[in-house]
Amino acid sequence: METLQFKKIHTRLVQLTKATCTLEATGVGNEEMAFVDGKSAQIVKINGRLVTLQVFEGTEGIKTDAEVIFLGKAPSLKVSDELGGRFFNAYGQPIDGKYVPQGKEVEIGGPSINPVRRKQPFDLIETGIAGIDLNNTLLAGQKIPFFTDTDQPYNAVIALVALRSNADRIILGGIGLSNDDYLYFKNLFVNADMPEKIIGFINTTDNPTLERLLIPDMALAAAEHFAIEKNEKVLVLLTDMTMYCDALSIVSNRMDQIPSKDSMPGSLYSDLARIYERSVQLHSGGSITIISVTTISEGDITHAIPDNTGYITEGQLFLRRDTEIGKVIIDPFRSLSRLKQLVIGKQTREDHPQVMNAAIRLYADAANAKTKLENGFDLSDYDKRTLKFAKEYAQQLLAIDINVNITKMLDIAWTLFRLNFQPEELGIRKKYIDQYWEKAAKVDEEDTMTDENMNPANTSFKQRNKIEAKWQ
Repeated sequence: METLQFKKIHTRLVQLTKATCTLEATGVGNEEMAFVDGKSAQIVKINGRLVTLQVFEGTEGIKTDAEVIFLGKAPSLKVSDELGGRFFNAYGQPIDGKYVPQGKEVEIGGPSINPVRRKQPFDLIETGIAGIDLNNTLLAGQKIPFFTDTDQPYNAVIALVALRSNADRIILGGIGLSNDDYLYFKNLFVNADMPEKIIGFINTTDNPTLERLLIPDMALAAAEHFAIEKNEKVLVLLTDMTMYCDALSIVSNRMDQIPSKDSMPGSLYSDLARIYERSVQLHSGGSITIISVTTISEGDITHAIPDNTGYITEGQLFLRRDTEIGKVIIDPFRSLSRLKQLVIGKQTREDHPQVMNAAIRLYADAANAKTKLENGFDLSDYDKRTLKFAKEYAQQLLAIDINVNITKMLDIAWTLFRLNFQPEELGIRKKYIDQYWEKAAKVDEEDTMTDENMNPANTSFKQRNKIEAKWQ
């Protein structure tokens, strides 16, 4: 613990709320840490001599004559290779029963990397999930959230993405995790092929709510060390950012700030941008990719949290359960990766953009046919074929439990085209029809699910079974 010797002690609080306290003090700075009656706190507002601190454990039991000791620095983390394979709390303290790692101490929550040090993202991230790789291809250095209802297996999905990716380092920022979810991540990552490349910063529902505000900055401080100092490709997973925003709202409301839309603070956009804008592709080759989860109540995409998030990030991935096949899919209509055009058809096979567009158009035609059917209209032969295609497309490509590489995804799509349509119905360039129509191998569902189809970046068959059990 930080030594408290020779620290000035204040003993007069002028205001107390359930989450904050205010006192007169000088010589302190924004975001500086302190102890209030032994409880961890952080400065959130300075107005002349009046200093307001958020008390992470809440102010219950604190009296107006409580001792306040300022530590003279913002929250910090000691960064080094010793972080690898470890789990920490919101203050960077070990929670895995092992030694305290040593290293260079850096303050968390710093500014994003200078634009002159940035490079346009260029590196493909392959996940084995066709709803991502085929339709919403990801790049290293990108920032993108999963939008999902609370009943979807989002933690299992981002764990799957992490373990299949070609990242050098995976950093989990667990925000408001249940104990079951924490143990799920821990057991899954500890038993991964390379557990030393995984780091976790965890806040559970048993921990103080306001500690959630530290988790993203802790994760990103570690990420910047490995990306900048080690030139590593770092993947940061943040789940659940709705919990983070709720904690922001608590502090804002307790400070009597006027709430904005949906009871969120007026600074919500800036608070989220400060986190997401720390994703980066560096000229040196290192990168920070941020994949987050934003849970949405009753699918309300207009809520302030997803609404602001969508403005900041480079697209979104939308999880939903397809009742037709009984599986969770990446919704092709509500998902978007704004950077995919930088790699599809360039780092992937040349027919990728044409196949992607044709498949989604046919899937949309199937949605129109389903509406006609529900309203009692007769279906044409084309309508019936699009419905058959849509079911097979969801079953063999959109479902999150499918694990194949991008080339195999394209081959499967061509097979589905060939089984249901004539070449002229696809709207695909003739040169690709000539090249791939007859070559498309017939691939059944069992073949797409075999371990032989998994590329080296994917999870082992044993790990995959654990993940699938999570989302059943």
